[in-house]
Order: sequence, then structure tokens, then C-alpha cells
Amino acid sequence: METKVAIVGYGSMGKMLLEKVINSKLIPEVNIYVSNRTFKKIEILKEKYTVNICRTNAEAAENVGIIFVCVRPADIKTVLEEIMTVMSNKDKHIISLNSSIKFDQLEKICTGNKISKIIPSIAAEVNESQTIVCHNSKVNVKDKKELSEILESFGNVIELPEEEMGMGAELVSCMPGFTAAIFNEIKKGAQKHTKIEGNKIVTMLANTMIGTGRLIIENKMTFEEVIERVATKGGITEEGTKVIEKEFPKVVTKMFDRTLEKRKITTENAIKAFSK
Repeated sequence: METKVAIVGYGSMGKMLLEKVINSKLIPEVNIYVSNRTFKKIEILKEKYTVNICRTNAEAAENVGIIFVCVRPADIKTVLEEIMTVMSNKDKHIISLNSSIKFDQLEKICTGNKISKIIPSIAAEVNESQTIVCHNSKVNVKDKKELSEILESFGNVIELPEEEMGMGAELVSCMPGFTAAIFNEIKKGAQKHTKIEGNKIVTMLANTMIGTGRLIIENKMTFEEVIERVATKGGITEEGTKVIEKEFPKVVTKMFDRTLEKRKITTENAIKAFSK
């Protein structure tokens, strides 16, 4: 891919994105431009890569086609205003790694520009991210394909409408934490009934979780079909699934009520900060 990309902001997400793009060898290192508020933090990249280290965000954005903006919501407005000074070419594609700011807010600064928003997950570290993406009306089929090709270098990609990005984030970005919390409780519950070491229980649960996921994806099975295969009538598994199906929905409802309300407040605060 001959596309030139800029990564603006070298925090945890910017660092992850840079490493994944470089490791994929999809884009030559010399076609990657990196900028960060603290220049010393990226200056050391020269020792490891041949990427372009830029002193300003405008410098990073000037000669590229795709710009990944990996900064906090409070800093997005300032960063966009800076890079817009070199954005006479409306063909540049701006990618925000924060979904809190709505397209209508972003478009007040990036008038007429292609804008996408993406949410990867921590599983990108092992190239298993379920990344969700949404686009404004300026992003065409070619742009979507080009971005997906980059994102698929560290996982799967699903496109959602902007209004569903909140729940999408719960299901992909937050879910590793939710899943770990659920299985941690299962581990603690199991330890009350067994002498198996905790690390072995973790390995058993994690590998079973991976295997179940592959079974569902590769065999195109539903959750209900997996339950039916394992929880035979009158069997041990059926007793356990009955408890889960009766008790767990209350936990799930409360979890989403709390997280989506918190997300709503976070979005409102981000928009207020962006509007200053």
C-alpha cells in the first residue's frame, strides 16, 4: 500500500496503532508520519524505525492521505484546528480514535473533509481486535476499503451507524474487561469447590473461551446452538445454564444501564469541552 499515513498523538492507542501498522508491513515505514505533544516521547523512535518524526501535528498531516487522531476528547479541537491549516486538499481522510465527539461537531472544523471514527479493543495486542468503525457522508467506498485494510492488520472490522457506536463500544472495547470480570468470578467460585491451582483454572477457562469463540465463528453457530450441543436434557450442564438464564439477565441489564448512562455523560462532557 503506497498510502501515506499520519499518527497524531503517541499515547497508548497511537503507540499500538504504529506498532501494528509497521508489523503488518502494509505501509512502508517511510510513509508513516508521527507527531506528539511531547516531542521527546517520539524522538526515540528514530533508533528503531525509519518513520518520519514530526515536531508539529501540521507537519505530520501535510503530506499524507490518512490522518489518525489519537488524542483525548479535550485535545481534539485544538489538534484539528492545527492540522486544518494544511488541509486545503479535502481528499485527506481524518480518523478519530475517540467516538465521544459527534460528526456534526467535527465537521464544524473539518468542513467538507472525509471523517471516520474507530474503536479498537485491547485484543489488538494479539491481532484479535474487533474494531468498529463509522463514517461521515464524505467517505467513499475506496476510502472505506483502504481504512479496513489497515484495521484488518490487527483484527476484524465491523461498520456501524454513528448512533450505534456507544453500544458497539460496550460490546468490543469494554467487553474484554467485562468478560475478564465474569470469568474471574467463575474462577473464585470454582476455587471454593476444588484444590486445582488458580493459574490452572485461568488457563482452562481462557482456552475454553477461545475455543468456544472459534467454534461459533468458524462453524457459524449461534450461542443457542452451542448451549443445545453441550447442555443435554437432564444433564449437568443444563442445571448450570438454567441458573445463568434465570439469574444473569438482571446483572446484564444493570451493567448496560450503568455503562450507557456513564457513556452518555462522558459524551456530553466531551462535546462541551470540544465546543469551548
